[in-house]
Amino acid sequence: MSEENKKTEEIKEIFIEDIVLDTGAPEKETKDEKGDKDEKGKKSSKPRGRAKKKDVKQIPIGLAFVQATYNNTMVTLTDPNGNVLAWSSAGKMGFKGPKKATPYAASLIVKNVAEKVFPYGLKEVSVFVKGVGSGRDGAVRALHANNINVTSIKDVTPIPHNGCRPCKVRRV
Repeated sequence: MSEENKKTEEIKEIFIEDIVLDTGAPEKETKDEKGDKDEKGKKSSKPRGRAKKKDVKQIPIGLAFVQATYNNTMVTLTDPNGNVLAWSSAGKMGFKGPKKATPYAASLIVKNVAEKVFPYGLKEVSVFVKGVGSGRDGAVRALHANNINVTSIKDVTPIPHNGCRPCKVRRV
């Protein structure tokens, strides 16, 4: 019996030590925990759990603004209030120099913008075309090719009432 009493006393002492150690005070850091710190001594942030999915509003009708200049083509898709959903330009797509103003560049721009807008469920757009560049028609055709229904096309190219002197006409 004396052996059993000794064992029970040892177990009681172990439990008492655990209770005494758990005082709620911060424990000293071990070598493993020190490795998780960055240069300034702060603990590095680790991802904790899954991130919440962003709720994307469904916007079936929108506006498409195509600006086609002699040097570049830019496309912006917005909701009916004018809040930008996605945009792109030929320079952003990697085209340089005179290749930025081509119809092919315009079609790739629209394809990129259509991929960005896909989560919004955009089905119909009214197109506003500004400028005289060669990417005008290519952009409108590419919108239709990327499963976006074009309801109307409006030319909003600014026409001066004898304002600034235009650039000289190129003779090639």
